[in-house]
Amino acid sequence: MKPRRFWIAAPIVAAGLACGASPARSAEPHWPRALLIATASPGGTYHAYGIGLARILTRELGVAVSIRETDGPSENIRLIENGIAQIGFVTKGAALEGWTGSGEWTGGRQLRAIRAMFAMYDTPFHFVVRQDSGVAQISALEGKRVGVGPEGGTAATYVPRLLPRLGVQARFVHGTWADLATALRSREVDGLAVAAGAPFPAIAELEAQRAIRYLPLTRDMVATLRIAVPELAASVIPPGTYPSLNSSYETVGIYNLAVAQRDLPADLVYQIVRLVFDFHAEMVEAHPAAVATVPANFVHNTLLPWHPGAARYYENRAVRGILRGD
Repeated sequence: MKPRRFWIAAPIVAAGLACGASPARSAEPHWPRALLIATASPGGTYHAYGIGLARILTRELGVAVSIRETDGPSENIRLIENGIAQIGFVTKGAALEGWTGSGEWTGGRQLRAIRAMFAMYDTPFHFVVRQDSGVAQISALEGKRVGVGPEGGTAATYVPRLLPRLGVQARFVHGTWADLATALRSREVDGLAVAAGAPFPAIAELEAQRAIRYLPLTRDMVATLRIAVPELAASVIPPGTYPSLNSSYETVGIYNLAVAQRDLPADLVYQIVRLVFDFHAEMVEAHPAAVATVPANFVHNTLLPWHPGAARYYENRAVRGILRGD
């Protein structure tokens, strides 16, 4: 496995501080001096989203915030459990497996150091091939090489369970999304099965370089997958999300949550949640999927306990009558 790289957010604002600017607030004495956000591989939504979040938190909290490239939700949960990361991005499915110890990756342990902070966005599954591949239907992926991202990531976890339910046996290829996009261009893989917030950076880059085709899922397929994997919900990628996507792409999806280590100070987590929503436009600039990162979507967390700092934020908004419809 390749060594993990650390992308440090602090240098992003260093120039501004040197010119006389200062953070929006000073870190409280009882806060940690630094925070690490566990994200995912380059070319993915978690990675771009994490860079944007780290930039905001570093600037506004006066705390050095960095991101760590990982294999995705299951590794992020382990990093928080082991005290290495303080913040991480997870899917509801991975959170459930970690909390209950039902995922093979948990070794039977209940990993319960995570606490919910805010709902991020829906993760729609989408399947793409080269336009010139001759593949037009999901069934045509039979026996083909399909890139599913890093081991432990959302697609790598779910797609090997989903395609057989549709009667398709494919050969799955792991790697970073950036590497798999390159492999699709060079015909080393035949397709990509992505589970991430749209537009997905690796696919958006493919759109700009070579025509690709989106393999449709019928409504019967969507129903079959939802019955097989109950944590999935119906999802739609709107037309225009990608330049060549001219009609709604009906599929299944799973919601993403930002979680914190349970021992982080409550007032720090309160400020993190507040800043995410106060700087919503900047988060959307980091990745368009953040358009769904709004307080009202707290309802998508139906399984994890809230961090006390996050709970206080939502309670305050509810008392003021401004939570619904944010």
